[in-house]
This record gives sequence, structure tokens and C-alpha cells, in this order.
Amino acid sequence: MKPALIHKIIPHSIVDGPGNRTSIFVQGCNLKCAYCHNPETQQVCSNCGICVEKCPTGSLYFENGEVLWEEEKCDSCGSCIQHCPYHSSPKPKWMTAEEVFKEVEKNIPFIRGITVSGGECTLYPEFLQELFILAQKAQLSCLIDSNGTTDLSQYPKLMEVCSGVMLDVKAWDRKKFKRLTGGENEMVKKNLKFLAHTNKLEEMRIVCIPGEVDVEDILEGIKTTIGDKSRNIKLKLIKFRNHGVKGRLKNTNSPSDEYMKDIQRKALEMGFQHVNIT
Repeated sequence: MKPALIHKIIPHSIVDGPGNRTSIFVQGCNLKCAYCHNPETQQVCSNCGICVEKCPTGSLYFENGEVLWEEEKCDSCGSCIQHCPYHSSPKPKWMTAEEVFKEVEKNIPFIRGITVSGGECTLYPEFLQELFILAQKAQLSCLIDSNGTTDLSQYPKLMEVCSGVMLDVKAWDRKKFKRLTGGENEMVKKNLKFLAHTNKLEEMRIVCIPGEVDVEDILEGIKTTIGDKSRNIKLKLIKFRNHGVKGRLKNTNSPSDEYMKDIQRKALEMGFQHVNIT
């Protein structure tokens, strides 16, 4: 079994898909989004030790050149994350799908399903497949929250056991995507089309930041790519908030409610029928 580096597991979440869900966050991402609100999930710990010096409870320590975490001493003050200059955390653990599912099982029957997020969870496709097989046997729905940069068409067995993908569409223009994330967006567009036509596109997500994200351009791109299927797929317009942001947009203000309602109105006029603002 191939393990994944797990950042944290939230037993109950109502913001990571429909219903009450257990959310699993992996460590490591292949994008470096300027607005990332959990940047501590981006990099794997380099064992530099800066966090050890700053830990007020002594729960972090060195052993054989590695930073280790004594969970019982930790009071979750966040000092390690606050002081890490490399967008990482010393707390993630390598866990197999069976080990993660043992944590999920504690929440049955109070959850409707699980959602795996990140970081970027599709960097661990074998782990996802193994976890989803276990979850489906327990009658749980299985969602992926993804930045769309892994070619999901190459993992048919994973898609068989995946209930749906919540796909971030961060920018449509290649240069704007590059400026915002440091990556390329051709695979995001390919996945958008693939997921829509295989009925695995659970939700499309756009973080709205005036001057940084051209929402109307994204909406036009989505509509051109998947046509009428865009009418019946949920579209979530996410109001940017700078809480936890460490990138160049950390001091950027949130858009106004009026701006968000105007974007929602334009989306509805373009034929999107299930448009929510969060």
C-alpha cells in the first residue's frame, strides 16, 4: 500500500462538499498560489529546525537530523507554521489508506462521505484509490478537491471509485494562471472537459479577486469547453479572504458583496444555473 503524507484530518466538515464529511488534507502541492489560504500544506518539511527554536511547549525536537513532533505536548498554538519560511509544517505524518480509514470510521454514522484535499491530493493517486475503495464499502461518498493539474484520465480505476471532483479553475488565460500559481493550466482545461463528459465534475470553484482573477474570462472558457453541461454543474464563487495568506496577496482586501452579486448575476445570465457565493 502506498502511503500519503497527511497534514491533518478534520472529523466533521460542512464546507468540503455536500453534507457532513470527514476531510483529509494531504501535504505537498505542485502550485504556489499567491492567494493560498493554507500555505503550510505546500511543501514537505526540510528539517531546517527553525520551528524547533520557536516552539513554546517543547513538542518539537531534533532526532537524527529530522524534526519530530510529540503530539501530546502540543497545544496547537500554530507557532511552527507561523515561523516556517518554507510554507511547510513539521506535523504531517505518512499514513496508509487503512490507517486514515481507521480515523474516518470513528465518525460513522455521523458523516455522509469523505473529501480529500490538500495540498494537492491527486499527487497520491494510488493512496486515493485504496482509501476510496475502503470508504465505498462503508457506503460513504468520496470526493476529490483538486487544482486539476494531474491528468485524471490516466487513472480510470481511481475514477471508478471516486464520486466526483471539486475542481478549482483559477484562471483561463495561460499567462494569468502562471502569474497567479506559478504553473500551467492546459491540464486543468483537459480535466474540466474529461470530468464533465464522464459525469464526475461535482463542482467548479473560482476564487474571486478583482484585478487578479478575470472571472468573466473563466466563465466564458468553461462554457465554451463543456457547453450545456455547465448548466447543471454547481459553480461556487469564493470571495477572497486574506486570512492565513502568506503570498503576495496577503494584504489584498476582499471584494465587496456588490461585486460578488454582480459576478453571480453575470454567471446566471450566461446560463449557469447553480451558482453559489461563499
